[in-house]
Amino acid sequence: MRVIFMGTPDFAVPALHALVGAGHEVVAVYCQPPRPAGRGQSVRKCPVHVAADTLGIEVRTPARLRSDQEAQAAFAALHADVAVVAAYGLILPRAMLDAPRLGCLNVHASLLPRWRGAGPIQAAILTGDRETGVTIMQMEAGLDTGPMLLRESVPITGTTTAAGLHDVLAEMGGRLILRALAENPVAVPQPEAGVTYAPKLEREHGRLDWAQDAGELERRVRAFDPWPGTFTTLDGAVLKVLAAELAEGSGSPGTVLDNALTIACGHGALRPTRVQAPGRAAMYAAAFLRGRPVPAGTVLGG
Repeated sequence: MRVIFMGTPDFAVPALHALVGAGHEVVAVYCQPPRPAGRGQSVRKCPVHVAADTLGIEVRTPARLRSDQEAQAAFAALHADVAVVAAYGLILPRAMLDAPRLGCLNVHASLLPRWRGAGPIQAAILTGDRETGVTIMQMEAGLDTGPMLLRESVPITGTTTAAGLHDVLAEMGGRLILRALAENPVAVPQPEAGVTYAPKLEREHGRLDWAQDAGELERRVRAFDPWPGTFTTLDGAVLKVLAAELAEGSGSPGTVLDNALTIACGHGALRPTRVQAPGRAAMYAAAFLRGRPVPAGTVLGG
């Protein structure tokens, strides 16, 4: 098939490689424009852009679509059979949704209609869901509201992190989109019950509020690995919490209960197991405490 691929982050790269590997003709790749990133704020191409360059596929990076008639016309002029969209980052106007012969298919990292929106992987872990997965959806004007073509699930365990789950779902998405194109499954409307939305994540969402339940905070640490990450403050400096485990104990929220950095929460206690101080490498909490003891009674900020 003649395929237009639209995606931006690492999550979308396996689907692009799957399409090319299966022999589909990817006539163009759309992704977000290169932007400043990192400490030096040097302009960088997104992961899909880099992958498309390696594959020798034309890359288009319009900053907007809804008001860009020229971009819409150029999209239609590709005469594609289908457009495959995976975490692209821009809303497609109706003219573009209708341009490919078979419309636009979305690779979405949740079991729709649960967790429509921008952060479904993190939301599933944070809320304590026992499973999630990938849904291949026929796109329409609403936010992730289109009928479903295929779904596949994967369990979420007490050790699942967003980083690990991301990689599993990305590979699953590549496999499922090939099945959708080969099998042409019947589209099934999403059920009206069970709709939830996963908001776009911001850096501030990673701040640990010690007044919350320890179980919720432990899930937050796993859900926000690697981004936006979770953090607290120790003597006014940010301390990143990279991994943590539930622990015994109780006390005033934010208070360190022992010499192992066990921290009292609104209910229960949490013990960080890997941390990172400003200007330092990530390390196990035991190594951190050897160089910077945190005595019982210390109060951590949110």
